[in-house]
Amino acid sequence: MNAFSAPTGPRANVRNLKNGIVAGLLQRADELGVRSDGWFAGYALDRADFRPEAATYLSYRQACEIIRRALDSLPGDGHGLVNGARQHIGDFGLVGLAMITAKDFGEALRLGVQYSPVAGTILELHLGPATEDADGDIAMTASMRTHEPRLQPFLCEELFSSCVMLARGLVGPDFGPRRVELAYPAPAHVADYARIFGGDVRFDMPANRVVIERRWLSTPMAAHNPESARHIVELCRAQMPVGSSDRTIVAAVGDLLRLQLAESPRLIDVAAELQLAERTLRRHLQGAGTSFQQLRDRVRRDVAEQMLRRPGSRVSAVGEAIGFQDVREFRRAFKRWTGKAPSEMRDPR
Repeated sequence: MNAFSAPTGPRANVRNLKNGIVAGLLQRADELGVRSDGWFAGYALDRADFRPEAATYLSYRQACEIIRRALDSLPGDGHGLVNGARQHIGDFGLVGLAMITAKDFGEALRLGVQYSPVAGTILELHLGPATEDADGDIAMTASMRTHEPRLQPFLCEELFSSCVMLARGLVGPDFGPRRVELAYPAPAHVADYARIFGGDVRFDMPANRVVIERRWLSTPMAAHNPESARHIVELCRAQMPVGSSDRTIVAAVGDLLRLQLAESPRLIDVAAELQLAERTLRRHLQGAGTSFQQLRDRVRRDVAEQMLRRPGSRVSAVGEAIGFQDVREFRRAFKRWTGKAPSEMRDPR
């Protein structure tokens, strides 16, 4: 991957990111006695724009540069863990309300990922099975649009620690991830990770992920109210950043499919879970240049390839896991998707 360069596409310059992360860094600067004047040079912004009551939005490019300047000026490391550990449900605004009123923690988690841009998340999130786990654990994966070694640890610290605090507020103080995987080297303050996340924190991994035990997903939300939930989700949908609606819904459909492939969910089933009319969902998919069938085939192919590369995988089991009852039908579909037979993808070990 290339060294960091600010994204040049139109999305990089659209001011659609809330200011929460920068506001947290300003609070940290005040605590450490660090001046923040230079953070906003060239942007016609100052710290007054980041008061709690301010409605300042930043572009991705601006947010990355301001955060980079902040980290360069703050002494020490671990600022993301400090700021994230201070978060609670109220800090997530409408998204937090949507999660509180959801049916159970599984639905709350899906809503949190789907509408994370409304809460000001810079990282792009996806939800799916932790496929190496036979017991059905799921994983929330976070990635940047651009490669930035300086920003990635801070953003993952801030996001993952705040998510753990949020989850504890939803299901109780005993909640903890099964493990946390991070795609960067262990920092000097590694002990702080264990204090917040628990013992199983792994560095230099292929991706940034929080793995969650499936048993948590059925935990009911105490404030569940179907009518309130529907109304709040509509408000979240209305507040999604400009230009992100179709793309975000495609991602949400993909995440739902990954979690339910074995049940072969239909378009009408997925639309109901997203609280959309079937016709509306189909229109969003068309707006993103795809269809439900194309998206389902792509998810099936990706999951099948991933499973087939695991030592000891069986073609019939892989086919069943992605919704094929007939192994011959799976072989034909896989050949159509990839040009190869499933057996050609299997790990020879």
